[in-house]
Amino acid sequence: MTKVSIGFRGWRFDEDEVFDEHGNYRDVDEMSDDTRERFVRIPQLVDQPCDVCYLEVGDADADEVNAPTAVYGEPRGEVLVCDDHEAAFYYWFLEAGGDEYEGSTELQDAFHEWIAAGNREPDWYDGPDHVDTDPEAVPEPAGDEFEAVDVELPEEEQASVNLLDVDEDLQDEDLDFEAEYPTGDE
Repeated sequence: MTKVSIGFRGWRFDEDEVFDEHGNYRDVDEMSDDTRERFVRIPQLVDQPCDVCYLEVGDADADEVNAPTAVYGEPRGEVLVCDDHEAAFYYWFLEAGGDEYEGSTELQDAFHEWIAAGNREPDWYDGPDHVDTDPEAVPEPAGDEFEAVDVELPEEEQASVNLLDVDEDLQDEDLDFEAEYPTGDE
């Protein structure tokens, strides 16, 4: 089952639970309670600021507050972070004990307290590498030259392939095909 993010990175949904066979959103009544709770929460989070940006500058300078790109935690106790501050959340969660709040609505308060105390990720900590995909942007190979073809040889033909039967031109290169190489068992 494929997992997808909707609106933000972080919360992952089972694709089959959110979309029907035609790629349209399912009715929320067809979703599990957990999926429904997160799914209906997303529109409420869209206009919220990044938690770290907001804790750093507050309402004083709205131009310095970024929109969040990721959401972590449980609904109504979630942490919203922008690209610039996602590494701080990951560091706190993975390295500074934040994982003890996993699955709890206390995660938000604990992270906010850690940030408010002046804590941040160290300079060497880069955080996660994300791969953003867009199925519509995947190029289609042109022509038959890229068409994949599965070929199964009969077992007797598979066994008769001799990899030492090489082209005559290669044998002139002083290649030692009889050399023994170490294996993973040695």
